Amino acid sequence: MNKNFAYGTDYLTPDLALQIANGEVRGIITEEVKLKVKKNYEAVQKIAKGKKLVYSINTGFGSLCTTIISKEETGKLQENLLKSHSVGVGEPIEHQLSKLMMILKIHALCKGFSGISLEVIERIYWHVERNVIPLVPEQGSVGASGDLAPLAHLFLPLIGLGYLSKDGKNYIKSLEILQKHDLTPMKLQAKEGLALINGTQFITAHAIVIHEKFRNCLENADIIGALSLEAYLGSPQPFDDDLIRLRPHQGALLVAKRIRAFLKDSRFIESHKDCGRVQDPYSIRCIPQVHGASRDAFLHFKGVVECELNSITDNPIIINENKTISGGNFHGQPLALPLDYVGLAASEIGNISDRRTYLLLEGKWGLPAYLIEKSGLNSGFMITQYTSAALVSENKSMCFPASADSIPTSMGQEDHVSMGSISARKTLRIVHNLEKILAIELLCAAQAFDFRRPLKSSLILEACHAYVRQKIPHLNEDVVLSDYIAKSLDIIKSKELVKLSNKD
Repeated sequence: MNKNFAYGTDYLTPDLALQIANGEVRGIITEEVKLKVKKNYEAVQKIAKGKKLVYSINTGFGSLCTTIISKEETGKLQENLLKSHSVGVGEPIEHQLSKLMMILKIHALCKGFSGISLEVIERIYWHVERNVIPLVPEQGSVGASGDLAPLAHLFLPLIGLGYLSKDGKNYIKSLEILQKHDLTPMKLQAKEGLALINGTQFITAHAIVIHEKFRNCLENADIIGALSLEAYLGSPQPFDDDLIRLRPHQGALLVAKRIRAFLKDSRFIESHKDCGRVQDPYSIRCIPQVHGASRDAFLHFKGVVECELNSITDNPIIINENKTISGGNFHGQPLALPLDYVGLAASEIGNISDRRTYLLLEGKWGLPAYLIEKSGLNSGFMITQYTSAALVSENKSMCFPASADSIPTSMGQEDHVSMGSISARKTLRIVHNLEKILAIELLCAAQAFDFRRPLKSSLILEACHAYVRQKIPHLNEDVVLSDYIAKSLDIIKSKELVKLSNKD
């Protein structure tokens, strides 16, 4: 590790957040940030001792915002907040997601607008640095005042409650872990509990993982689509630059350029240039338009996520002792809509991938039925497309936008909510399914590719095919295919084909 990231001042990206979570980059809290945090904390302490009512500092929360809290009870109020809002249900989210939530919260708190003490930030930092991460249930957030329930669970260990784990599997009571490290539960002060649970860190942590996985899927989809095109003896004409520039959407331009590079100097193309086929099915011919549209959705999503990573989503915001603002920066809508959109974009990549798999199995243009020599005795790759179809259908069922819904909460005080956490969770499931769909197409495309020998494709596609063959053999008879689907999935996740395709 030779790179530092300064919480609160440096610009955070999805890749950087993952690198911090994976221990490749170290997050640090600078002296400049410490001074800013202390100054903002002192402002809150002065407000708490004064007579002016400020939401959450000396009042209750939500619809209880008109209930006055005495100076002596402000600390108890914050502790009660973490307890009462820890209402999450369902399975724990992935260890990495919980860790990302803590990293994002540190970054937001270090900007110095939440009125929280440096000691609380340093305790959260301690958890991240030692990879001692809290248990966070997956369900319970409506994405209104941010992700209240998940964040409450995330920070229960600060007051000695909740559960902690180093591996995301074995959870131990927080108090036992704290005692083991000679740490005591913290006493929260005015505003601190609310500063911890207000924010979109649950939604945004999911968005980071979606960003990384979907980008990889898009890169692999172009490569695998090109392999399928070659194996199907498809035409390169639909990728011609003169054609694409007549409808110059950014994503389509990029995808077409990539496919042209993948097909450069291919002998497959030369072998069938006079075959008489006028045009290919849409799943081959329209790769630039379909893959490109999903890339455009991804680019919009990327911009939204980066903005959110460097924003303040707390409430109220403490500008200074004399200026506190109660607003709606915590609302999950700016993320919820793009998450639903990118979920649809991911589903469509899976949809067109499944169609290409189907084409390869039809037994046309010199390919054997189901990509096996003795079909009948052997079913070959027939049933892999069933699995692909099942995954595609499952993804379609999750494309209804969660952000289209809203159920009022807190006696109507929070009368419009984003449901962004649901958008995030289901979009991540869609992307996980997409990885498997692409793995099935890759498995079939590699098999189909073999039947075009002794012809040679381009240098890039030959290198990608050779890499697949290092992991998965050509199949001459029926075997348990799930094992090979798993290996193909590992290839997708490893990003090795992407690396090979980017070599000069």
